[in-house]
Amino acid sequence: CRSTGDCYMEPECLRLQGELVLAGKAPNHAAAERLFREALTIAAGQGARSWELRAAMSLARLLQSREQRQEALALLAPVLDSFEEGRESADCVEASRLIESLS
Repeated sequence: CRSTGDCYMEPECLRLQGELVLAGKAPNHAAAERLFREALTIAAGQGARSWELRAAMSLARLLQSREQRQEALALLAPVLDSFEEGRESADCVEASRLIESLS
């Protein structure tokens, strides 16, 4: 991606890498958090709101597992709120449910 300049899927690739780090035999929460935050930053920079929402959900779930509900809510809610259209998409519905569980 970085050598070709075709990086539109980079945030999703980083997010998935973070999910894999968590799914392994020895989950590395710190590494997953770094990957999720990098995915968020890149997605926001690209204006890739769908990738940003997915990264925010992954990070929010990780924070929730650490009992950091307020931080998770503060991170996820503004990303979901940025969607004026597509609120019925599977990702937006999932994000709404996650927000409810954090409240």
